[in-house]
Amino acid sequence: MSLLVVAATKAEAAHVPAGMDVLITGIGKVRATIALTRAFERGSHTSVVNIGTAGALHDHHAGLYLPSAVVEHDISSAELTAIGYPMTDRWEITGGDGTVLATGDTFVTDAAHRSVLAARADLVDMEGAALAHVCDAYNIPLTLVKVVSDQADDTAMDWPKVVDAAARDLARWLCSNV
Repeated sequence: MSLLVVAATKAEAAHVPAGMDVLITGIGKVRATIALTRAFERGSHTSVVNIGTAGALHDHHAGLYLPSAVVEHDISSAELTAIGYPMTDRWEITGGDGTVLATGDTFVTDAAHRSVLAARADLVDMEGAALAHVCDAYNIPLTLVKVVSDQADDTAMDWPKVVDAAARDLARWLCSNV
């Protein structure tokens, strides 16, 4: 099996064990989609593990999670479907822990926005749904591994101070589970 470890930033993948195939996509859905599609077109990967940080949409969430579903929160899928353009905006992920990850290109720090997202999801990131979409298109299994780095509020701006600890947690998970 040819595993590809995918992270948005070098900082999130800083402690990935040597010898693992790592793809750094850049931040956001478009960059993640382009980078993973190119990797699939060039390589022979048979599975993907996306490691990264996420904001918690509920105060009790902390630590490491393996989401069971991911939703794309910043697309008007209901409206597009209503006018005849059906959109997929949710992907189920095998082997998850029951949490739901919301993905969008919006950096979530606003309490009202956080509250709206919390009705649909537990965590928020900026790449997961894009990676799920690409993996689904190529029929390649995906595992999402997210460490809470902030509370999807003003603490999100402290990300540079906490990313190394999160990267160490992600590397420990990889060593124990891959």
